[in-house]
Amino acid sequence: MDQMTFKHDTVLSDVHMHRPNTHHLMTRLNSAGQPVFRSRFRILAESHDDSDSGSGSANEEKHESPRKDGGTSPKQDEEGGNQGNVEPCLDEDGDLDITHRPRKSSVDEGGRDLVCPIILQQSVPDLEQDEDSDDDDDDDDEDDDEDEETCCSKDIIQIEHTMATPLEDVGKQVWRGALLLADFILSEKDMFRGATVLELGAGTGLTSIVMATTAKTVYCTDVGEDLLRLCHRNVFLNQHMTDPAGVEVKVKQLNWLQHSLCTDADLEFSWTEEEVTDLYDNTNFIIAADVCYDDDLTDGLFRTLYRLCSSFNHSCTVFISLEKRMNFSLRHMDICCEAYNHFKHCLSQLQDMEDGRCGFKVEHVPLNFSQFLLYERIEQLELWKITASSLESEQTQSDSD
Repeated sequence: MDQMTFKHDTVLSDVHMHRPNTHHLMTRLNSAGQPVFRSRFRILAESHDDSDSGSGSANEEKHESPRKDGGTSPKQDEEGGNQGNVEPCLDEDGDLDITHRPRKSSVDEGGRDLVCPIILQQSVPDLEQDEDSDDDDDDDDEDDDEDEETCCSKDIIQIEHTMATPLEDVGKQVWRGALLLADFILSEKDMFRGATVLELGAGTGLTSIVMATTAKTVYCTDVGEDLLRLCHRNVFLNQHMTDPAGVEVKVKQLNWLQHSLCTDADLEFSWTEEEVTDLYDNTNFIIAADVCYDDDLTDGLFRTLYRLCSSFNHSCTVFISLEKRMNFSLRHMDICCEAYNHFKHCLSQLQDMEDGRCGFKVEHVPLNFSQFLLYERIEQLELWKITASSLESEQTQSDSD
């Protein structure tokens, strides 16, 4: 597909927009007639800090450093002044004629400034070029039956996904919140080692696949047969990362708007009684990535978190990543982020809840951990930690003591 037509209700992730040279091969059409692409995400063996990433002050230092030919940068020339006795250039009226540096990008004729997100950490260009060259090599084998029979590298995650969908199908795309949470998992492998983990709203399954590199059992859950099949496909494509370690990644249906798990054996992606027991008895962590974009779904997410955590006989830690998305509101006549504000309201309600069954502690996690995947870590990304503890088990333990 050389061109894609976007309708008025089309929603698309910008994860792939910053990598224009990367080839995304269309593999098939899904049941909804949407083109499905396959992208590769490389896990860096060594993470790169801000000094390597080309962002912030480090980026400025690169521009100010001496050139290889022994000259100096334009900024150094300005700071050093006119070292030689060079006469200034004057125009025909005798005014000082200043030559302006050309702009990197032009603005529209209306004179409006370009608005861009603030990037806290940027992808490493050299690594992107390496990945692009690898993708070019793959183009030669395009006629093969994809990569199912190919032994994949341990540091490559293959994800099938869509590039643009209506709002109800955004789970089929790759979002920055999933990459941020994957970075956190890779930075804290010891924390998740050998754990039983539940992911809510897994989408393409990327975060569950990364979690499977260290956890013991991962329940990768979402709703919708087409989406779950896509997720199951991605788990299969990356089984080379999980099989040697004996990790189980189980793709299951979990609807936040329903109060019970589906155990109908005749339905695909249903739960067995043994899996339900394992979920309630052994789940150590619950994770969710970029799922708070609709108020009703956010309410359903927090109801599900409370229902699960209050049923556990042990403490559980929840990690939620999200990206604040700014929109202009006609009601407020200003730029705001209503979905994020509702998420914060739900966090506050959860922390203040007192019912004698379960207590919740909410913390904001600073984004000072390493970056292992290539994406733009922008200012609007956040990670939250919720610690849920059973008050009944704590009371029983104190009574026994």
